[in-house]
Amino acid sequence: MDGRPTLAVVGATGAVGAVMLRILSQHADVWGDIRLIASPRSEGRELSVRGEATDVVRLTEEAFDGVDVALFLVPDDVSRMWAPVVAAKGAVVIDGSAAFRTDPDVPLVVPEVNPHAVRNRPRGIVASPGCATLSLIVAVGALHAGFGVRDLVISSYHAVSAAGKDGVAALRDQLSLVAGMELGSHPGDVRRAVGDATGPFPAPLALNVVPWAGVPRADGWSSEELAIREETRKVLDLPELRIAVTCVQVPVITAHSMAVHARFEQEVTVGRAHEILATSPGVVLFDNPETGDFPTPADVAGTDPTWVGRVRRSLDDPMALDLFVCGDNLRKGAALNAAQIAEAVAAELAER
Repeated sequence: MDGRPTLAVVGATGAVGAVMLRILSQHADVWGDIRLIASPRSEGRELSVRGEATDVVRLTEEAFDGVDVALFLVPDDVSRMWAPVVAAKGAVVIDGSAAFRTDPDVPLVVPEVNPHAVRNRPRGIVASPGCATLSLIVAVGALHAGFGVRDLVISSYHAVSAAGKDGVAALRDQLSLVAGMELGSHPGDVRRAVGDATGPFPAPLALNVVPWAGVPRADGWSSEELAIREETRKVLDLPELRIAVTCVQVPVITAHSMAVHARFEQEVTVGRAHEILATSPGVVLFDNPETGDFPTPADVAGTDPTWVGRVRRSLDDPMALDLFVCGDNLRKGAALNAAQIAEAVAAELAER
């Protein structure tokens, strides 16, 4: 053994797991053994990590013997069942699901914003925010540090990959069904062309947008809208922050986009906002509309940072900014943030 911590990747065969294996192969190698763990049906599959072929083992308690850090990239119910078991064995669990994000004894961590929180983990579990929050929070956190945020109004444009492989397949099927057809001029023509091929979405996405993501919650809000609100509050440690969110599903494969109206404690200028964003880790400022420079999902898919453009001071309020952000919901929005948390834990373990 070389003294480096042992890492387990739970859910290694999933979509986020595949991105995680690429990240582990690209980042500085801080790990000793890396174990790949998945459901019984994936046992024996061979995957590549760090340029080496590695066999997938089934999810059992024994699979975590000697593990120091465990990355959970699995559905909520699997995390809810297994994360406490693994933490009880002495491993630090970094969970990418929603199972523990609102637990007061589980820190919700974004290393660029609240890295100190990773050390306070009474349950042995650290949570990573959802992909929509992660597409937003690095930029908003930087501006909060500079100006002190008071209010946020957010319109989020969700990519279909947030709904997994079924979401991507549904959009691709719909696009093939409407290709070459003259649609979109009469009520219901797109819906009739798509038929039952809506997949996990409540309405067609081809040639359309759907103002809904998640499941219903009280007073007309969706679970996804409330999750962005609560996760942003927790990461910024602002439990009373006023936030209004509207989620819109759009026909984009990868990368969430958000239009953000942010009001601050201090008067703002675009110049100072540009300085803050241009020098903040994990942020790329791409803001020159006169030359067509602003982020779009098609441009940022496959990249790690949060991209920010269309930065403007409000015409009616010198304390407010409007901006547009984009982030890959499978990289920073899922795998990368969890990997960064795990690397912070590895550095902490090395100090002991």
